Amino acid sequence: MEERYRTLSAVMLMLMRENNGKEEILLQKRKNTGYMDGYWDCSASGHVENMESMKMAMKREAKEELCIDIDIDDLEFISLIHKINGEDIIYYNGYFKAKKWKGETKIGEPNKNEEIKWFDIHHLPDNLVDDRKEAITNYIQKIPYSEFGWKQENKR
Repeated sequence: MEERYRTLSAVMLMLMRENNGKEEILLQKRKNTGYMDGYWDCSASGHVENMESMKMAMKREAKEELCIDIDIDDLEFISLIHKINGEDIIYYNGYFKAKKWKGETKIGEPNKNEEIKWFDIHHLPDNLVDDRKEAITNYIQKIPYSEFGWKQENKR
């Protein structure tokens, strides 16, 4: 029997800092994940697990992927992107920003993460996952919601 009302939700972290008067974002380079390997991604990202809020998932992912602790109250909602991959995989991606954390950022999952690096928010790498690029643009332009990958005929 097909499961009803099942949604795929994910969270992405924009870990931010000020450096010489410029805002920077920490990005990770994906590897061995089967999705966009070799491309830069948000600081940390992952699926929201059963009985977990988006903020709880973001805190967990930051710990797993970057070895840092972020208080849930220090996670600021940035944007929600309603995304479709191909024809039938629909995601609700929640993007959160943090400027405060405990611990030193380092790669916590070396089997999935090739590198982490700070980038000027206005000078991002070309090989950044497309919807993450849109989320960063949403952040800069203060857009709380957008849709990604939907064909015009799907927008009714």
